[in-house]
Amino acid sequence: MNKDRMSVLAAMMDQGVIPVFYHPDVEVCKKVIQACANGGAKCIEFTNRGDFAAHVFYEVTRHFDKADPSVIMGVGSIVDAPTAGIYIANGAKFVVGPILNADVAKVCNRRCIPYSPGCGSASEISYAQELGCEIVKVFPGQFGRRTRVREERHGPDAVDAHHAHRRRRAHRKNRLRKWFGAGIVACGIGSNLITKELLAQAGLRRHRGARARHRETHQDHSWEVEQHD
Repeated sequence: MNKDRMSVLAAMMDQGVIPVFYHPDVEVCKKVIQACANGGAKCIEFTNRGDFAAHVFYEVTRHFDKADPSVIMGVGSIVDAPTAGIYIANGAKFVVGPILNADVAKVCNRRCIPYSPGCGSASEISYAQELGCEIVKVFPGQFGRRTRVREERHGPDAVDAHHAHRRRRAHRKNRLRKWFGAGIVACGIGSNLITKELLAQAGLRRHRGARARHRETHQDHSWEVEQHD
């Protein structure tokens, strides 16, 4: 699958809802991401959170590069250029951040990777566009009214009408319809989509499977010892 900058942006907009999550267990990540991909959500925003998160991301990305190349792995919560560079080197195809950082934009542009920074004003959105950001992220506290998004998209003194906005954490269907109607192109959903209960179940199934494999291995080893005796 082609994963150049424009293809990734098109995939994000076609998908509309982007799963956002993090888990320290690589096997749990594989299960959750594969389930999302099977349901049609191929673009995944892996949150840069917790110790060794970049290592987990690397292992997961390597896995899907062979297991399911249609999965597009991106990273969120990026606030500095060095961290962005690490994730890009580990296979990130898009970068999302809670703030606008010009150095991150430069790194992403140099590697032809989409960058979606968090913006809280028309000035920040305009600057993000100047830095080459096609999609920006806005938070409920910053853009609490859907009319504000519409104004920012179409207002003569704001940014041009083709600029795209991304609204996170709108989790109810009726709210989603209204936000998309106001002009957003994608919505990142985290714990309202991938709940702690689901992650706990995935981890429990994994540990049960590990215990079962351990028992089988132990039994096989015991049988080999008995035969040797």
